[in-house]
Amino acid sequence: MATYRNFILAALILAFGVVNLGAYVRLSDAGLGCPDWPGCYGKLTPHHAVDAINAELAVRPDGPVSHAKAWKEMAHRYFAGTLGLLVLAIAVLAWRGRRETNGSPALPAALLALIVFQALLGMWTVTLLLKPLIVSAHLLGGMATLALLVWLWLRERGRFSHAYFARVDHLRASAAFGLALVVIQIALGGWVSTNYAALACTDYPLCQGMWVPPMDFEHAFTLHRELGETASGELLPLTALTAIHWVHRTMALIVVAYLGWLVLRLLRTPGYAGMGVAV
Repeated sequence: MATYRNFILAALILAFGVVNLGAYVRLSDAGLGCPDWPGCYGKLTPHHAVDAINAELAVRPDGPVSHAKAWKEMAHRYFAGTLGLLVLAIAVLAWRGRRETNGSPALPAALLALIVFQALLGMWTVTLLLKPLIVSAHLLGGMATLALLVWLWLRERGRFSHAYFARVDHLRASAAFGLALVVIQIALGGWVSTNYAALACTDYPLCQGMWVPPMDFEHAFTLHRELGETASGELLPLTALTAIHWVHRTMALIVVAYLGWLVLRLLRTPGYAGMGVAV
């Protein structure tokens, strides 16, 4: 099914772009460029919402809304919506051609369910005013979407044969543990970004001139709280932001060391050097 494979490849490329565009929206502080969902002040485009944006700028010229930010946010939504339509088409084609594809339609169906949940997270990101837990979950959902599309693409190309992995079956548990570490590290990176903790440590390898600076872990990793606040509504202290940054930085060293060991194991296995280099 050439059409099916082409749709998967197109969705994979688009998902990669959407993930990066989402990061750009977040890092340019444009997440509330359009403070409603799915439109922009109830309009299809920021161009049609010019009057509402100007009215907001008149009240809060230094607020989260601007014409540029509105276009950034809506561009992300347009591309994400297109990705959703592509995934829907993939799921339909997978079901119709389930006897011709290289696997059951369960994976495309799971991908479609994830896309729907991602849309809900995108809505809650805006309506809940960039709540760190929701934004971080949205980030993880985007990475999971990209990963499932890569998996689907490799499966359709016949790259997941049991014979190929037979000689590294002894590394299955080690690889699964490495994947878990990477997922945790991505989640920690998202937590740094969604809490705006990137500048809590401006030096390296030290943090604030110390190996172990003063840190507040209790408030740092309280999940159910608003952006920039503790669970009780007080201002989130610098020590909490420091803890978030420091844990992410420390975890990065652990992940690199473990994956380095796993890569060496793969490189020493005949026929798997390419996989080791890819890791």
